[in-house]
Amino acid sequence: MQAEQRRQAILNLLKSETGPVSAGLLAARFSVSRQIIVGDIALLRAAGEDISATPRGYVIRRLPAGLVRQVACRHDAGEMEAELNAMVDQGCTVLDVIVEHPIYGQITGPLQLSSRYDVARFMARCAQAEARPLSGLTEGIHLHTLSCPDEGACERVRESLSRLGILLES
Repeated sequence: MQAEQRRQAILNLLKSETGPVSAGLLAARFSVSRQIIVGDIALLRAAGEDISATPRGYVIRRLPAGLVRQVACRHDAGEMEAELNAMVDQGCTVLDVIVEHPIYGQITGPLQLSSRYDVARFMARCAQAEARPLSGLTEGIHLHTLSCPDEGACERVRESLSRLGILLES
């Protein structure tokens, strides 16, 4: 398979999948190295494709279902799992995390977490990589973009985060 054909096949696969697809899975499927896939994704992005790299793999960005809301939070790294579970427990998807960096401006990290299982896998990857969360750059202050099934779910998230002392309130 030629490189251009492989990139088109990758794009078609990502468009047909409902969840993230890992670079390792793509590499195995197309019998190339993971690094070739990373390069293919970079070229697809450069060509204008809206592909996002999440902690679980690549996805084509789609408009989220439901209501899209943001919540401002502040906590240390030890409270991250409780924070994320408080959001997914209300039926919301945590689309991303956003911090305001003094040099680079807004930095957004796509998450796409919809369940406790997703949160547990994300936390395991954080521990394995020994990586600090983006909120570590901003003394714990950050935003999350949520896709909520309805306004009630969004309000329940705010109440849960407030009870945890995580919701950044005025």
